[in-house]
Amino acid sequence: MKNLFCYVWIILFSFSAFANDLIPRSISFPKAEILSEHTTRIPFKVIDNLIIIEAELLNQKGNFIIDTGSETLILNAAHFNSSTTSKSRSTSGVLDVIDNPLEKRLSEFTINDLVLKGKNSDVINLSHIEKSKKIHLLGIIGYNILKDYEVFIDMFLNQITLSRVNAKGERLDARRFLETIVDTVDFKLKKHTIVLETYVNEQKFRFGLDSGAEYNQINKRTSKKILKYFKPSRRLMLVGASGRKIEVLAGKLYRVKLSDNIYFAPMETILTNMSHMNEAFGTSLDGILGYEFFRQQRTIINYKKEKLYFVAFPILKQ
Repeated sequence: MKNLFCYVWIILFSFSAFANDLIPRSISFPKAEILSEHTTRIPFKVIDNLIIIEAELLNQKGNFIIDTGSETLILNAAHFNSSTTSKSRSTSGVLDVIDNPLEKRLSEFTINDLVLKGKNSDVINLSHIEKSKKIHLLGIIGYNILKDYEVFIDMFLNQITLSRVNAKGERLDARRFLETIVDTVDFKLKKHTIVLETYVNEQKFRFGLDSGAEYNQINKRTSKKILKYFKPSRRLMLVGASGRKIEVLAGKLYRVKLSDNIYFAPMETILTNMSHMNEAFGTSLDGILGYEFFRQQRTIINYKKEKLYFVAFPILKQ
């Protein structure tokens, strides 16, 4: 394995505001399967540990990243232009702060028969991500789209299921899940961020859950009690949202669990400075759980109830 890798870290945080211009009326997901009027299932592919779904917009066929770490829908400025700049604000990432992203306001965002109206989106140049991942990237789907659904991220079958919920988090689809729920944990929603009590060798820490994180990360300023269980093995080059690069230590984090029943094998993790991210979160985090978390647990996110549900893996016949 080479000593130097280049990964793009897709954790983007934005602060909501309004603009007067509109994006085109609808975005469609042609491979989605409509299970009912309230539930749809969309296949995804995994590219460099990112969850990617195919979409069509303005006769363009491209890709969106599913990113629970992003507050809004983000459109790639390389494909969507705007003549109106936003109010002065910033979007924070792991490495840096992007000043003054453009904004658009959605008239409609359509996932087959599921129509969302009145949503905000940011317009940011993601061309370096597009080039690095070798995909036609239209944008990133974040919290303001996902929060009205139970979101089932299934790495085993490579599909995401969205089931609309009411204000109390109850699913509007009356049909029972065919899947077996084996456990559940509570989380705290800080702004748009899922914050989990996470244990490393019985010591409690605060981790954010982000489906757009290619690797887990821990804050290098956090307690030495967690660093004892981080075993570095190489150095990586991280590329931030603005293209700025920094070198970080990468290795594996051991003895991670959410409860006595929900525990993880050693997970690929990087050690980095999370100060900018914690500012965007509005809370202090010791680390982030990303792709490695979802790879090991079939997970349902219910933002309204602030709960995660864990689904059993099927028993494969010999």
